[in-house]
Amino acid sequence: MITAEAMAAPLLGCAARDLEAAGRVTYRLEQTFRYEYAEPVHELRQRLVVVLPQRHGDVHRRHWAFEVRGAPHRRRVRTGAAAGTGATVVHVHAERVERSIEFRVAALLERLAPDRPPVLAAAALRDPRLLRATALTAADDRLREWAGQLHRPGEPARETAERACAAVHGALVYENGATTTRTTAARALAGGRGVCQDFAHVLLALCHLLRVPARYVSGHLLGQGGTHAWVEVVVPEGDGAVALGFDACNGRRAGAGHVVVATGRDYLDVAPTSGSYVGAPTGRLTSTRSLGVVAVTA
Repeated sequence: MITAEAMAAPLLGCAARDLEAAGRVTYRLEQTFRYEYAEPVHELRQRLVVVLPQRHGDVHRRHWAFEVRGAPHRRRVRTGAAAGTGATVVHVHAERVERSIEFRVAALLERLAPDRPPVLAAAALRDPRLLRATALTAADDRLREWAGQLHRPGEPARETAERACAAVHGALVYENGATTTRTTAARALAGGRGVCQDFAHVLLALCHLLRVPARYVSGHLLGQGGTHAWVEVVVPEGDGAVALGFDACNGRRAGAGHVVVATGRDYLDVAPTSGSYVGAPTGRLTSTRSLGVVAVTA
């Protein structure tokens, strides 16, 4: 049973691979974003995509709390279609921030076995949002040529996705600072370096070219210090479809160590925090994140 004590329970030393066969896993997430300013700012409007979904596949959100510290504010929470993406979006408006404002989210989650992927309607296989490129995932000649080399007529979509994921993992080297949140898939591939969002954007670009419906995932990876990104590929199953996670950054399928926050077309759809304010451009952002396991049942 999920109780308040679980929010204070010590974290267990579990690696993701130890959780795959567990019957029930309880995770605790705590995350903060703190903005500091050299002088007061006005009309701060912040968009935060940090609240985990009520359910994603067999992962259930059992408790969550969102808090704003540092300034009087108004907030509005939108979910699902109203948010314009597969996410819960919190909008915060503060008329004046003296020196700092902090956003905090905490959540308890349960993953239940068997670990089933999210089930979607068959219409998702034809959803243009999952098949069309965005500015960040648009193809260039190199990507088009690469997709042509990967194409195998008649191959099931999940097998195509497996090969594309492995190909992207081998084509890029992980390097902080080599790219920005505005770097396109084509540029990241040309440079051969990037972070998790670049791996995801390149894999999305290939999926679009190969006519495999896919979406960007913003989330967390157990054992990693910051947010993470991967791709969900939508494949037919029975009369409907399911979304299968592929983590090109780590060259494998998403598993028990991956926790989904939101899905969209690319990073900009589901950036954890973004916004604007009126004042001198001297803001500084710091963030913390803790994701761990508090209980495991065989």
